[in-house]
Amino acid sequence: MSFRALVLSQGADRKVSGVLETLAVDKLPSGDVTVAVEYSTLNYKDGLVLTSGGGLVKTWPHVGGIDFAGTVEASDNPAFKAGDKVVLNGWRVGELHWGGYATKARVKGDWLVKLPASISTKRAMAIGTAGYTSMLCVMALEKHGIRPEAGEILVTGAAGGVGSVAVAILAKLGYAVVAATGRPQEGAYLTALGAKTVMDRKEIVEAPDRPLLAERFAGLVDTVSGVMFAKALAQVKYNGAAAVCGLAAGPSFPGSILPFILRNISVYGIDSVMLPKGSREAAWQRLGADLPLDRLDSTVSEAGLSDLMAMAPKILKGEIRGRVVVDVNK
Repeated sequence: MSFRALVLSQGADRKVSGVLETLAVDKLPSGDVTVAVEYSTLNYKDGLVLTSGGGLVKTWPHVGGIDFAGTVEASDNPAFKAGDKVVLNGWRVGELHWGGYATKARVKGDWLVKLPASISTKRAMAIGTAGYTSMLCVMALEKHGIRPEAGEILVTGAAGGVGSVAVAILAKLGYAVVAATGRPQEGAYLTALGAKTVMDRKEIVEAPDRPLLAERFAGLVDTVSGVMFAKALAQVKYNGAAAVCGLAAGPSFPGSILPFILRNISVYGIDSVMLPKGSREAAWQRLGADLPLDRLDSTVSEAGLSDLMAMAPKILKGEIRGRVVVDVNK
C-alpha cells in the first residue's frame, strides 16, 4: 500500500523545497489511528513550515499540514473505528509529527475529534484551526459574561482566516461586529459575513498614543498584536475583555498596565495547539451549531497539494483572503 504526500526538505540555505512523492505506508510515523485524509488547509503556521521551517520542524524530510479531516481507515484506539469522520487540529502535527499534506496520516487517537454530523470533512477544513480558534475566542468572551447587548465587538485582521470566521460566528449570535482590516477593498466581503461596521485599521493604529482612549468596544478578538492590539485595548469598555490568538504584527506590543487596573479589563490567551480534548470537542460542537455554514462557504478557495509551495509566501504577506481548503487527492 502507498500514499501520496508533499514531502518537504530544507537546504543548506534554510530554504524549503517540496516535491510530490508516492511513499510506502510504512513510512508513516507512529500512532494508533490511521486516517484516509480527504482535506487539509493552509494556515499562517503552514506558510512558515513551507517556506523556511519557521523553527517549527526539527527533522527533515517532513510532511506539513497542521490540520486535516478524513475517515478512519484503521484503529487500535477504542475510541475510534473504521469509517469514523474525524478532524485534527494542533498537537504539533505538521511541525514535529507528519501532518495533513498527504492522502494518509497516522496519529494518536487522543489527538482526534469526531466531527459533528452537520459538518462534512471539506467544511471542517474550511473551518480548520482558524475557525476552531475563532470559536475559542467567542467562547472566552461569553465566559467573561459579554452578551450582544453589551455593545460592539472589535475583530482585528478581520479579512484573514481567523478574523473571517470570528465575524461570521459573532454576527450570527447577535453581536454588533466591527471588522478592522488593512484591506478596505474587502468591505463588501466582511459585510456579507455579518459585520455591522468595517473599519480601516489605520483608524486604530493611528489613534492618539495614549494608554486609555474613549471607551467603545465591549470586547475584542485580536489576531494581530503589536500596535493594533495596544490601541484597540485602550478603547475597550470598563469590565470588558479581549481574546488574543494571533501575532501577525509580532509577539510584542507597546502596552500599558492602565487598561487592566483602571478599566478592569481581562485578556484571555487562546491556545489551539495543546488544548485538552474536552474543550476541543465542545468547540467543534459549537461550530456545528453556531457557525453559519452558508456564509463560511463564501470565505473559501480551493487548492491542491501542488499549489501549496507557491501559496505559502502569500499567506505570510497577508495576501490570502479567508480560508484555503486543500484537496489532498488533487
